[in-house]
Amino acid sequence: MSKNNATFVAQIKMYIHHQHNTTMKKILLLLALVACALTTMAQEAKQNPNEEVQYVVNNCPVTPVREEPSEAAEQATQLLFGDVCELLERRSSWAKIRSTLDGQVGWVSYKMMTPVVEEAIQAKSIATVAIPMAVATDIQTGEKRMLTIGTRLPNYKNGSFELLGKRYKINRNAVYRLSANGDKVLVNGKPVTGEDVVRVAQQLLNVAYLWGGKNMMGYDCSGFTQTVYGVFGINLLRNAREQVTQGEVVASLAEAQPGDLVFFDHADRDPNATRITHVGMLISPTQVLHCSGCVHIDRIDENGIYLSDGTMTHHLAQIKRYL
Repeated sequence: MSKNNATFVAQIKMYIHHQHNTTMKKILLLLALVACALTTMAQEAKQNPNEEVQYVVNNCPVTPVREEPSEAAEQATQLLFGDVCELLERRSSWAKIRSTLDGQVGWVSYKMMTPVVEEAIQAKSIATVAIPMAVATDIQTGEKRMLTIGTRLPNYKNGSFELLGKRYKINRNAVYRLSANGDKVLVNGKPVTGEDVVRVAQQLLNVAYLWGGKNMMGYDCSGFTQTVYGVFGINLLRNAREQVTQGEVVASLAEAQPGDLVFFDHADRDPNATRITHVGMLISPTQVLHCSGCVHIDRIDENGIYLSDGTMTHHLAQIKRYL
């Protein structure tokens, strides 16, 4: 609180002290606090009237994003090579960032980031890595980078892409070229089907579960679905409870298609436990592909997911379609 605000509050408190009406005291105190908050906001805005958004690009194959600026802090998510973020704050060797893809906010090691101007991140054409791992080679230096599935390749053309002033070559069979026809995404010039989505997802069978994971070393349930749809240029939000707010509702498993996402809660145990806690991808009306322990296939019906012994592990809440 500024010195002027502190003086103002002190004067208000003195005035309130002489009031005998308790309700009036509360109202005056509330008004004083609101006035102080508004004054502070106005002062901060005046100090930074022309502050521009700063951007950084992740320059490593995979970078952990943490809840706090510490290596010991919990991993919230991960950035892939070339992911663009807004730079929100610097604190020593750490940077607080916001992903331009899904809005996730967290802390990264600043040495993994490269500052850029906004014009430098306006890609003319995009491709994505569509196999579990691919090698990108710096055309000038020969330096190689291992890129995981879902990595976006800006300014792609004829088996190469450009990022941060460097041009890399990559196997054309390892990537999908993305384009659009109206509001429909095209991959290599063809419309995307649910079967296409499932085919990519099945490449990740048996990859281990990792909280906050988004690469071949491990996924969490929503990182898995976000990555797979990202291969097709379809941007899902990061968490299951956010992804369920996107897409179109599918009424039942009987009307579902391959590639639809299924969301789960614990309402079978507690009627009030309707918060979405898990997400998976339908292969068929009776099979779901999801990351729980590892990426694997389980049986599903209108009630939920079942183990081979018949135990239900997840209660089905909603079905959504994104194509």
